[in-house]
Amino acid sequence: MPVKVNEIIRKLSPAERKKVEDRAAENIAEKTSLPNENDELRIVTLKRNLARAQRLVRKYVKPGTSLVDELIAERRKAPRKK
Repeated sequence: MPVKVNEIIRKLSPAERKKVEDRAAENIAEKTSLPNENDELRIVTLKRNLARAQRLVRKYVKPGTSLVDELIAERRKAPRKK
């Protein structure tokens, strides 16, 4: 069943509407994505996606390891192509 967001917002009290509008503006400012998973549409902020990616990487990288330093070292060892 399609849901019209404007209809839902119109039914809110002015205080509730302000909260929704402020949060929506915050989400838009943070950049959002709309992944479709299991027939659900979710609004996900860039901040939340970044936190999720960091959690996933932490599973495989030992604490104190600098991936940036490792990448720089690998680049320096690699032969230069001309």
